[in-house]
Amino acid sequence: MRYPAMAAERRHTLYFLGETRAFSPVFLDSEIDMTAVLGHRAAERDAGRSLSVVSYVVHAVSHAMARHPEANAAVRGRLRPRLAKYADVNAKVTFDKNMNGHRVVLSAVLRGAQSATLDEIQAWLEVHRESDPMSAPEFAGVRLLHRLPAWLGRPAFQIRSRSLAQRPTLFGTVAVTSLGHRPVDGFHSVGGTTVTFGVGRIADRPVVREQQVTAVPVMRLSMAFDHRVIDGAEAADVLADVKAGLEGFAE
Repeated sequence: MRYPAMAAERRHTLYFLGETRAFSPVFLDSEIDMTAVLGHRAAERDAGRSLSVVSYVVHAVSHAMARHPEANAAVRGRLRPRLAKYADVNAKVTFDKNMNGHRVVLSAVLRGAQSATLDEIQAWLEVHRESDPMSAPEFAGVRLLHRLPAWLGRPAFQIRSRSLAQRPTLFGTVAVTSLGHRPVDGFHSVGGTTVTFGVGRIADRPVVREQQVTAVPVMRLSMAFDHRVIDGAEAADVLADVKAGLEGFAE
């Protein structure tokens, strides 16, 4: 039996998971009626405007987080914990990429997402979805980590990621990750931020309305939150605001 070394292209994930061990995650989820979003999306498609479901989620999440500054924060330290609250909502989104034949997950951060329009979010997503991770400037830091030996790359990642001042640009202040393009109803992920949203697929499900069962396009939205920073009641309010933003979507 052979035991090959881990591919260098996966080192950033290994370093990241090591840093998230300090989190105290709690998980919530809710079902979202996507009728309004799909209606708006279809109308825009007819007008020649293509919009991703993830764009709608990032839009709703960013506005909800702006209303909950206690959640738009990060904590660092054990003996003398420090809390940082951030003025801007920086939304981290994950992307499925290929580097040197290895399938990896990479992320990018949309700064000031609470002020971004749906079009701006969509344009940003398209740039990062289509970018080549082997040459795109936004992934230069990851490529550098891959080139460094593990004994040097790990502490380099730790030094930067443990800075409360640099966390918003590295990890964002809220994370959105989606597997909705596959037959995944829901999943939970810790994205290195106090709040992380996991997006599942949209599927027609039976819903009772006015004492009648009808089919409604429903999306499972999961949420992981760091209990060190906020409690369940605050987290539930954030999730409720995101749900309301999507179900009553109005651009």
